[in-house]
Amino acid sequence: MPELPGSLPLGSAPALTVNHVTHAFGARKALDDVSLSVPTGSFTALLGPNGAGKTTLFSLITRLYDNRTGRIDVLGHDVRRAPAAALSKLGVVFQARTLDLELSVVQNLLYHATLHGMGFAAGRRRALEVLAQAGLADRAGDKVRRLSGGQMRRVEIARALMHRPSLLLLDEPTVGLDIASRAALVAQVRALVAQEGIGVLWATHIIEEITATDRIVVLHRGRIRAEGAHDAVLAQAGAADVSEAFLTLVGDGPDAGAAA
Repeated sequence: MPELPGSLPLGSAPALTVNHVTHAFGARKALDDVSLSVPTGSFTALLGPNGAGKTTLFSLITRLYDNRTGRIDVLGHDVRRAPAAALSKLGVVFQARTLDLELSVVQNLLYHATLHGMGFAAGRRRALEVLAQAGLADRAGDKVRRLSGGQMRRVEIARALMHRPSLLLLDEPTVGLDIASRAALVAQVRALVAQEGIGVLWATHIIEEITATDRIVVLHRGRIRAEGAHDAVLAQAGAADVSEAFLTLVGDGPDAGAAA
């Protein structure tokens, strides 16, 4: 089968590549010449304060906004030239909750399966599979409104995995969760990376969610201030830990971002 326009051999393509993307709302640049990558099988933390441009970037990757400049590839598929192929490889958990509270857990997942062209029987089998992986098989028939905030987030991740994506985007997924629920959610996603080899882009402003095995992208005021392996970013900033590196890279002094 021939490759679609704008695609690369899937075995060699990163899960996500963003090249020289700029996006503005009127005169204000939300993103300014942003380039980054998420290797397949990696947990990449997109670290930035509120207003850094993380949600705008996610909206461009998912085609909620159109990237008029640069290029975005998901598994080698250009999201503008081959959107169907790109989006079929992509799972998303947005910051805002998007489950239907009046439907059951499994009904929410089956609706998503239908959108991806899955038949009812196959969709139900897959729904029960991903719910079991999330530790929620016993809640399949419950209405979503009966779940805790952490359980709702786990259902949203399960829903995002229904069509077996190779790239998972999560935009501030732990906002509003208690410490235990937050830790469980991060552990669940890290397990997906380790066990299924998917690429993850985890947008956060919570430094405690980052570990020494992660790749880190620091985004501030719409610009990439650093990108690379955990230790490489610390060395680039001349810092002893992620918190110090972050403050160095996003500070507002005359040397702010000099390491980037």
